[in-house]
Amino acid sequence: MPSSLASQSRNRALIERLGLLTPIIQAPMAGTSTPALAAAVSNAGGLGSIGVAAGNAQTARKAIHETRALTRKPFNVNVFCHAPAKLDASRDAAWLAYLAPEFARFDATPPAALSEIYTSFVADDAMYAMLLEERPAVVSFHFGLPSQEKIDALHAAGIMLFATATNLAEARAIEAAGVDAIVAQGYEAGGHRGRFEDLGDRVPTDDEQLGTLALVRLIVTHTSVPVIAAGGIMDGAGIAAVLALGAQAAQLGTAFVACPESSADAAYRARLTGPNPPRTALIRAISGRPARGFVNRLFALEQTAERPDLPAYPVTYDAGKAINAAAKAKGNSDYAAQWAGQAAPLVRAMPAAELVGVLRAEVHETFDALRDLAASF
Repeated sequence: MPSSLASQSRNRALIERLGLLTPIIQAPMAGTSTPALAAAVSNAGGLGSIGVAAGNAQTARKAIHETRALTRKPFNVNVFCHAPAKLDASRDAAWLAYLAPEFARFDATPPAALSEIYTSFVADDAMYAMLLEERPAVVSFHFGLPSQEKIDALHAAGIMLFATATNLAEARAIEAAGVDAIVAQGYEAGGHRGRFEDLGDRVPTDDEQLGTLALVRLIVTHTSVPVIAAGGIMDGAGIAAVLALGAQAAQLGTAFVACPESSADAAYRARLTGPNPPRTALIRAISGRPARGFVNRLFALEQTAERPDLPAYPVTYDAGKAINAAAKAKGNSDYAAQWAGQAAPLVRAMPAAELVGVLRAEVHETFDALRDLAASF
């Protein structure tokens, strides 16, 4: 494994294998990414991504076909590998009762019961079969890994595989499984924490909460798998920083939410691009797992002493979507899942291809400035 910064900075195996012009990956962002966004990023020389975890095999296949109609370049298809939910009728009922006053604010009633609205890839044979048939260039895993059998079969189909790690133990598990690249997700990142295990109802004490810079350097040093840095990266200086630490690419999510090609609604865009974006926090009460986004009413309800135990992921999301729909129908976005990373105030609203070009130029400017600085020492 290369140990010097100079040799690490020359390591371009990942982007060369994918044929990228620039080491920029657009994060999958299920519910916000679109075929148009992914294609625009891929056509501009980065790697676009679509998140299909919130759909089924049929909707995922449609999204793949729509993306292929817009680009001949590689793109990434992201799936979730969480443990299938264990339904608990009494716990679910208690959560719905707790939310009942919130529904009443909008002349609505809670659903009679909650369900597991997303099927984990570990149990979704139809999604697995579809990916083997469609053979996208890249498939990425979040919340863990599928079986080794599925990993080997996807590889045999010629698919490159990524997986998210939030600590070194997860990174080593990804390496042992033979996955091609590790997405090192720092604590700053917007959206769901990609932790393999999510223990307990409250925020677990065993999350190391590693920031992106520390996490990237740990994984680069202690594994031999190409690393993709994710979390808090919004501009070329951030990309240059993680490349200097040994990452082979940077994955940006929040930076692309304000692009016109994303599916973010007007309220989401307004909060993200306004003069004073709200603070972000890890919120569990939206979906049942910690996810970083703009603080909302559900976060406040999560903090009360009276809050009952949350249902399992993604059962909690069934309730979260229901209360958001009731509020949105009355013009209220206080319950919306508006995922954003800690560096959200650095966002720029511009077309995705233009943003990739700006980011590429900023990376070069940053390294030029660093070369000049180094020459002065």
